[in-house]
Amino acid sequence: MKVRKALRVTAAALAGLLALSACGSGGDKAEDGRVSLRVTVWTANEAHLALFNEIADEYKKSHSNITEIKFDPLPFDSYTTTLTTQIAGGNAPDLAWVFENSAPDFVSSGALVPLDETLKKTEGYEYDDLAPATLTLWQADGKLYAYPFSTSPFGVFVNTDLLKQAGQQTPAELIAAGKWNWETVLAVASAVNAKTGKAGMVIRDFDYKGWDNLSTFFTGWGAQAWSADGKTCGFNAPEMVDAMTTLHKAIFTDKAMPGPGTTADFFAGEAAMTVTQISRASLLKDDGFAWDLVPLPAGPKGEYAVVGQAGIGVLKQSKHVDEALDFLAFMTNPANSAKLAQFFPPPRQSLLTAETLAKTNPKLSQEQLQRVVIDGIKTGVVKPSHSGQAELAQQVRAALDPLWQPGADVKAVLDGVCSAIQPLLAK
Repeated sequence: MKVRKALRVTAAALAGLLALSACGSGGDKAEDGRVSLRVTVWTANEAHLALFNEIADEYKKSHSNITEIKFDPLPFDSYTTTLTTQIAGGNAPDLAWVFENSAPDFVSSGALVPLDETLKKTEGYEYDDLAPATLTLWQADGKLYAYPFSTSPFGVFVNTDLLKQAGQQTPAELIAAGKWNWETVLAVASAVNAKTGKAGMVIRDFDYKGWDNLSTFFTGWGAQAWSADGKTCGFNAPEMVDAMTTLHKAIFTDKAMPGPGTTADFFAGEAAMTVTQISRASLLKDDGFAWDLVPLPAGPKGEYAVVGQAGIGVLKQSKHVDEALDFLAFMTNPANSAKLAQFFPPPRQSLLTAETLAKTNPKLSQEQLQRVVIDGIKTGVVKPSHSGQAELAQQVRAALDPLWQPGADVKAVLDGVCSAIQPLLAK
């Protein structure tokens, strides 16, 4: 009941964004002209927040009217629900991060302020340095509504100490032998669990809820959640059935992945491998285990890459639109983009070289950055996104629930997913 209620709130909020967006803008200030800005983010990572605050403090030095720039972390699992509820309740932040899966709704709703004019006229911004392909998801009618501050391919962090403890080859050895593929990786993960009791492979942020993170897996089979035009369900296509059958076996038969209700934190040494992005590298401890970062394993369709994007935009409901736009331009200028690149690969072409990224990523080698980030951006597909994502995602999640138990009929479950979402896709 709570889930359905939250879904209705989110859907209603998104549906009402266009009407609400006309209200509350205009740069209202306190009587003395002083301004406080609030930015919603979905990370509470201390290293991330420290960098954001460093940039904000630098900005305030030359903008005495800005008294505060508060980065407000919202829970990852309920981020979009919480954000849209704030917007619907008239408590919108001034700036907000937006998930790639919510981009179609936010961009088309009219809730965000166009950024082009501000960014292009900002001295030294170098707007033409932004890679056009990274902007597509955040544009409508030729205007940019959110800046894609992170275009981050997924890779695999590997605890090489744990692999050696289990008598398994390292990723470097498997790559050299042409065996870095899901078949081998799942076999290695199963062996790790059998020999050490620890988890083999974890797809981070999936946890049997965030199903779109499974695109880092099923894309290797050539599977898609829906067709390119977004109108046809792809969950019961042969490629998806094969991928999900492999996944189900890995979980319930081979114990290569933790089952439902079981958590394993790679960065705490509880798993041999995890699929995630380079922003998580900040969780690695200098006195911890030996590790490596490598691309996603090849699937039956060959090598592939999946990219997660995050945008930052200015809400029309903000009482300080002009100030928010100006801060966004400062936060994403060339110098600060280089700083943010430590965790969030930028859309700036001049910064997308292994040598440049390595300057702000001391934990990662140029080779790792080239293989996972640079090459991944060039070839990767973005995680699934669709208009009406809130309702659509919940329907997929609910319809997939029967899959997460031993003996599940994979094809029947996936047929059920399509029965649930096809009416939504056809709208």
